[in-house]
Amino acid sequence: MSEKDALVRFGISMPQSLIEQFDALLEEQGYDNRSEAIRDLVRKALLAPSNIHPEQMAAGTIVMVYDHHVSDLPIVLTELQHEYHQEINSTMHIHLNHLQCLEVIVVRGVVSRLRELQQRIQVLKGVFYAELSVTHMDAEVHANSAHSGAHDHSHSHNHDHPHSHEHEHDSKGALHSRPDEDGEAPRIK
Repeated sequence: MSEKDALVRFGISMPQSLIEQFDALLEEQGYDNRSEAIRDLVRKALLAPSNIHPEQMAAGTIVMVYDHHVSDLPIVLTELQHEYHQEINSTMHIHLNHLQCLEVIVVRGVVSRLRELQQRIQVLKGVFYAELSVTHMDAEVHANSAHSGAHDHSHSHNHDHPHSHEHEHDSKGALHSRPDEDGEAPRIK
């Protein structure tokens, strides 16, 4: 909620047993009041992939659990991820047990492409679970904050004098450094 949003009061009617369960959940999760919990529920509902316009930009994750012993499933998943390399920022792979793997794919792109990737993963034989979770990206904020081309930043390095070097960001925001005026490549601390 931004500073300019005015709070609007409204009433909600629900069965006593439901409100008691809700209050117990609020206490367990550490909410101070029902209003903030309801605001969070509304935000979550609005961010459901089905409620975001298919052509809107979004960032999120695809979480999947699969049996890596099923025929060529690991190879198929890798090939599929290569098909969607523009939308995939990162992956994390965890061995849950001898048979099952958990994989988290960090994605960013047009919602319809992210849904398409999730659906293509979900229908593969051996995939137990695949869920897309997204948050919308404000296109105006994204455009204004996106790095494009070269620009100068000051950095200190492991020697006595601070200096700057130029670097570029590619279309995904990855950093590509150029040597500084001393001909040294910048070091990451």
